[in-house]
Amino acid sequence: MSITEKAPIVLIHGLWMTPKSWGTWAERFRAQGHEVIVPGWPGIDDRSVADIRRDPNALKGIGLKQIADNYERIIRALPQKPIIMGHSFGGVLTQMLADRGLGVAYVGVAPGQTAGVTTLPLSTLWTGTPILSNPFGKNGAKPLSKRHFHFTFGNDLSRSASDSLWEEYAVNSYNRVFFEGVASAFDEKNGVTHVDYARKDRAPLLIITAGIDHVVPPAIGRAVLKKYTDSGSPAIVDYKEFPGRTHRLVSQDGWEEIADYALDWAVSRSAASVA
Repeated sequence: MSITEKAPIVLIHGLWMTPKSWGTWAERFRAQGHEVIVPGWPGIDDRSVADIRRDPNALKGIGLKQIADNYERIIRALPQKPIIMGHSFGGVLTQMLADRGLGVAYVGVAPGQTAGVTTLPLSTLWTGTPILSNPFGKNGAKPLSKRHFHFTFGNDLSRSASDSLWEEYAVNSYNRVFFEGVASAFDEKNGVTHVDYARKDRAPLLIITAGIDHVVPPAIGRAVLKKYTDSGSPAIVDYKEFPGRTHRLVSQDGWEEIADYALDWAVSRSAASVA
């Protein structure tokens, strides 16, 4: 890719969300001349929130490798390598795709931990309790309650304001994804989310965290960063924390600052890496 070309951007949503959650960033990046691709996870695809809630069966039993493989097929069909950005579990998938060498730069926005990162703050554990408390539901697609959405996504809002966002955005869980993510934290070698932290030819990676995020507190982002930096790899891994922000980084008031930071970083780092 010439450093004068605008790289396409692939945005990967997280658990309980659909591509709709990226609407803010996607339109902003398109306005700056980038092609933006926002695929849904298998089973979500381009379905509406209401349709998924009405029939979540297509979400059942799908795991992280299947989701990552689907994104790889989409990315390999593009005419050039993209910038890849992922939110939450989408940030885990972003790191898995980085390990496959699929992008020119990667941004994990409040990314969950990859294999071997055992930092699990209490608020993070509470986030997963509704799913993890029922091991017999591993292949299910549990709805996200309004109460739990308020804790995970809307903790800067009143309950009524949070409930309005739930109505607009929230869908059922891929239960298997949560079980795999937690299990991988304690199995660095064989976990589904295994990545080679020491990989030398990985394109630049940025980890963004939010100061009052209940799902992925900064402690997790810093622990992920440490895995990469302690590996001895010369590949670039940068870190940025935004105080006063929640897990809803892509749509919380002031999201423009974060979107612009992520894109400016990705463009400059990818250009430098090919210069």
